[in-house]
Amino acid sequence: MAENGEPLIENHDNCEACKIEEFKDSNTGIPFKLLFFVWVITLAAALPISSLFPFLYFMIRDFHIAKREEDISYYAGYVGSSFMIGRALTSLLWGVMADKYGRKPVIMIGTMTLVIFNTLFGLSVNYTMAISTRFLLGSLCGILGPMRAYASEICRKEHQALGMSVISTSWGIGLVIGPAVGGYLAQPADRYPNIFSKTSVFGRFPYFLPCLVISLFALVAFIISCWLPETIHTHSEENIARDSLLRKAALDETTHMSNRSEKIEDSELRSPVSKRSLLRNWPLMSAIMVYCIFQLHDMAYSEIFSLWAVSSRRLGGLSFNTADVGEVLSITGFGMLFFQLFIYTWVERILGPIIVSRIGAIISIPLLSSYPFIAKLSGLALLLMLNSASMLKNVLSLSITTSLLVLQNRAVAQEQRGAANGISMSAMSLFKAVGPAAGGSLLSWAQSRQTSNFLPGVHLVFFTLNIVEFIGLVMTFRPFLVLPQNSLSCSFLDP
Repeated sequence: MAENGEPLIENHDNCEACKIEEFKDSNTGIPFKLLFFVWVITLAAALPISSLFPFLYFMIRDFHIAKREEDISYYAGYVGSSFMIGRALTSLLWGVMADKYGRKPVIMIGTMTLVIFNTLFGLSVNYTMAISTRFLLGSLCGILGPMRAYASEICRKEHQALGMSVISTSWGIGLVIGPAVGGYLAQPADRYPNIFSKTSVFGRFPYFLPCLVISLFALVAFIISCWLPETIHTHSEENIARDSLLRKAALDETTHMSNRSEKIEDSELRSPVSKRSLLRNWPLMSAIMVYCIFQLHDMAYSEIFSLWAVSSRRLGGLSFNTADVGEVLSITGFGMLFFQLFIYTWVERILGPIIVSRIGAIISIPLLSSYPFIAKLSGLALLLMLNSASMLKNVLSLSITTSLLVLQNRAVAQEQRGAANGISMSAMSLFKAVGPAAGGSLLSWAQSRQTSNFLPGVHLVFFTLNIVEFIGLVMTFRPFLVLPQNSLSCSFLDP
């Protein structure tokens, strides 16, 4: 504000993005209402990704495409990968569209895609239909990249970590609650015969109910998305450029009138990152590279955990049913929610995102090594150890994801965040596409070598996951990971 009380930055009455910036300039608080909308929409996008894991094993079995029990995991992996392949092919396009036409239209299209194609997946009658609907769901749902940009744009700089935490919390909880929904509601005619008959639609399509419930939630998210304010300016480029110059003048005035002894570098008077090619923005690209490695690990782990849990004891599994898996993942989800709401932001403020990522990776390695030994337990000891390990593993993964998302969004200016998150989504989706297929194939192969002298059975699976985690840990150090320049000064100019 100038001394006469008039704002230095012109706001346009018909531009929702200007109203968002005016709110951020005049209020130091947290935009709880908008963050709640972000949380709901992100949760709707995350639920279908992993909701199929508890029942996918049985769905593939019912398709009668696998000749041996050990081959079911192999075919299941490709159904899980089809979603990520579709998303990898279109994420950059959705990011560019979000930068050009706005976040809101892309979010609305994505939520409606969830309603349609997730429902169709639940009605799949053969393997080809299952893969096709999952591929189309991934291709046409470009929500996550724009939502990341949106969460950072509605928050002041000091609250951006919370914005990214909301995204990663909702996403992580969706990846956990999704399997819980799938586990409890799949095969309802067998599980709840007093409510669902064998001749009903839920009896003829035993995996339709969980998909329908998630699609109805996505419909609620679509309605909410209609009320989201746009964060991309609708006025001319000239006005945006003028506003940027005025914002710089405001910073100059504030700097001149303050009594700080230290000098502010010239680079601090520019936006965090110039509008150079994103592919040459090494702080961004290095954060994306590290992020992709950890996401490959997390997706493979999610696929393997559910398949391993429902596998028979003779194959090194736990002989769980879908409800047992759902119960474990429900408990895990509540633990993740508590950690992310009450602990993560405090820890990140003290340690910083890099240290949080490294600690999470270091603890994950011995934790994963314990899984084959947990499988040898039974009764109450098994449930206690398994729930504790699952909760801790997912909390650590969520912390790593949140920290790397913060670094990515601080590495680019607002007008490039949609495209930057599109690049991140495309790269991540390619790695995540490898995760389920590789994880399913690896588990299938490992279960066929129970008597091997070196890493027998599922020991090989969790050893391989640890190798990927270790690679991600190494890449959090220089020269692989580079912090965004002037990350501390972004708070003055971040729109």
